[in-house]
Amino acid sequence: MHIKARLGIDLGGTKIEGIVLGPDGAVLGGRRLASPTGSYEATVDAVVELARALECETGVEATIGIGIPGAMSPATGLVKNANSTWLIGHPFRTDLEKRLGRPVRIDNDANCFAVSEATDGAAAGADPVFGVILGTGVGGGLVVGGRPVVGASAIAGEWGHNPLPRMTETERPGPLCYCGRHGCVESFLSGPALARDHEKHTGERLTAAEIATRAGSGDARATATLDRHAERLARALAVVINILDPGAIVLGGGLSNIERLYLMLPELLRPHVFSDQVAVRIVPPKHGDASGVRGAAWLWPPTG
Repeated sequence: MHIKARLGIDLGGTKIEGIVLGPDGAVLGGRRLASPTGSYEATVDAVVELARALECETGVEATIGIGIPGAMSPATGLVKNANSTWLIGHPFRTDLEKRLGRPVRIDNDANCFAVSEATDGAAAGADPVFGVILGTGVGGGLVVGGRPVVGASAIAGEWGHNPLPRMTETERPGPLCYCGRHGCVESFLSGPALARDHEKHTGERLTAAEIATRAGSGDARATATLDRHAERLARALAVVINILDPGAIVLGGGLSNIERLYLMLPELLRPHVFSDQVAVRIVPPKHGDASGVRGAAWLWPPTG
């Protein structure tokens, strides 16, 4: 199939973003709208209306890819593990295909982020590529040969719900994670976790962004908090590196804006990576917040 245009939609908790890319990745059009909250039917309506509006605006009929904050279960064909809980248990792909009259590709939003950066972003030319989300939660996506790895249970890349490696006595058993377990990577490395760690050590209630700003101004306590976070991130990423040996790791989410991480991680990884050198590049995203929606469009590869 010769693809003339790709339409991507990033379905978030607060907004739905759509984009149309030409064959060369150039942006032909884009729109955003507020996400319906709590209603599956309203969400389907919004996605369909956005896709139709973008095709009308750009004058093309495009392939359609959608990133969701969850996964399509290979066993049932229904949505699972979604932060937007009203999607869970519904045949989202089937319903969209009926309404739009064509095939629709759906993947986890972290996978879409990784696909975007591996295709024409900061990790272009690297293989494999691991995309990391460090935000309200912690997620990941794996791309091999330019395509997302979904896995037998559609959980490939979900490193955030592994335990933090080599926990110290003061770290055990670790904070309680929403999944019901203690000590998950997410419970240490998310933005809210960074804020909790700072409050624990200083008594100050600051957001992750405020902590980063203070550290950049030379605040010793904020700097110490970021140092603890970077060292834990290195331990967690070392497990990924030892298993996958990726060519590049792209950091996304709000914490990816902390420049200190890119300076510290190469050295912090060394004690934990089973190699005489750490060859992986750790980079910020080229496309920033647009990576998710661009990756959804790129779920349809150049060959179709």
